[in-house]
Amino acid sequence: MLDLNKMPTHVAIIMDGNGRWATKHKVPRLAGHSAGMESMKEIVRCASDLGIKYLTVYAFSTENWKRSEDEVSGIFKLLVKFVKLDLSELDEKNVKVKVLGNYKVIPDAAEKSLEQTLKTTADNTGMQFNIALNYGGRDEITRAVNHIMEDMKTGKVEGEITDDMISRYLYTGDETGNVPDPDLIIRTSGEKRLSNFMLWQGAYSEFVFSDALWPDFTPEIFKKMIEEYQHRDRRFGGRN
Repeated sequence: MLDLNKMPTHVAIIMDGNGRWATKHKVPRLAGHSAGMESMKEIVRCASDLGIKYLTVYAFSTENWKRSEDEVSGIFKLLVKFVKLDLSELDEKNVKVKVLGNYKVIPDAAEKSLEQTLKTTADNTGMQFNIALNYGGRDEITRAVNHIMEDMKTGKVEGEITDDMISRYLYTGDETGNVPDPDLIIRTSGEKRLSNFMLWQGAYSEFVFSDALWPDFTPEIFKKMIEEYQHRDRRFGGRN
């Protein structure tokens, strides 16, 4: 049984399998992404209800720009639709939305919708829902180091570069309230790799994998993944 007193503080999800779901159901790839958006809404509701403090989803990577123009355009149109339909519910649930990644380069309509969401939910005190958008782990670390170097030149920071310093300059650092590293990283669709997601933050995360394609990933499966996590013995490099 799920122990509500042992919930992970931060759960991160690599949402994988929208395209394969579309192929399986013989529908356009965009229909798979649309079905995936519906699954994401269900998991956000579930995570909030379970009392999870931070939920991060890998929505669009720095590598996803390599996909067809139609698919990329369709994904961002779906994002606009999601925001318009669900902003009021997110706000009612006291969910705060943050973006990890450089979202300033996405299409204008999607950027404006995100800005409205960030503004509307800025003062909420419930679960923080992080959307990793135009995000890549290597890019994030490179960006952080460059920013540290810039601040060292101006005297804003001094001394040696430390783990803590790098952490504060990541997308999960100062600008988003210093989000704790994920306790649990879930990946769907049977794949078992990070795909450039939270490379720094995932150093001691627990991993749980599901064969379910993301559009088929339900709150019930999500709860089972958390239950599996609760049976892990987390030692962080220490001895038994």
